[in-house]
Amino acid sequence: MGVDVPKDCQGLTVHAVSFVHGRGPVFYASLPYGPCATEILKRCRTNGAGDKHRLVSTLWDHLMAMESPFWKRCQSSNRAAFPIQVVRGLLGRPHLLLGEFRGPTISFSEGGGKVWAALCGDESDIGIDVTGTDEFQREYPFHRVFHAQELQHALRLAGGDLEKASALLWSIKEAVVKALGCAFHLVDPRQITVYPSVEGATGGAVGGTAGIPFRWAYQGRP
Repeated sequence: MGVDVPKDCQGLTVHAVSFVHGRGPVFYASLPYGPCATEILKRCRTNGAGDKHRLVSTLWDHLMAMESPFWKRCQSSNRAAFPIQVVRGLLGRPHLLLGEFRGPTISFSEGGGKVWAALCGDESDIGIDVTGTDEFQREYPFHRVFHAQELQHALRLAGGDLEKASALLWSIKEAVVKALGCAFHLVDPRQITVYPSVEGATGGAVGGTAGIPFRWAYQGRP
């Protein structure tokens, strides 16, 4: 389902995964984030402000190495001909601007002392999210965020650990609204329903988190 690419000077490993047959892969990677990352970033002559751009550039290089048919117009031996910029839409969804051309969508998340980035290998929308378990204590309003059936499925995957199951579900829903391009500004968490992935199933959309494939459906318009 996925493949890892050798590390660079920052210990950065690029992962590639495909969720739908015949569609471009998703590349994702992470870098240390915060005070603990200072020495690592110094050794690679970068800083906290530039770590996202470093991630984006590395992911883009791996996509270009595939000679993707979706982005042939942006392939050039002269990197300066297509400078990489991360631009955002009205509601904050990021995508790449390669010279004057719109590039693939990209998504960011921060968590676990790292900043993560995911880059879509085709023209699909994408979202990535990293969520910890700390906020999902017993007083959390689970019924306002999760459907009973999806929570039960997540509990089975998490070995009955409610906090882990909730973090898993929330990261999926957060990634979905990032892909929709509106975050939770215009979408209620319960408008997104997460289902177990069924091989050969049609309808809805497909993604994955923590190595677990899933399907989701959205009711409404962002």
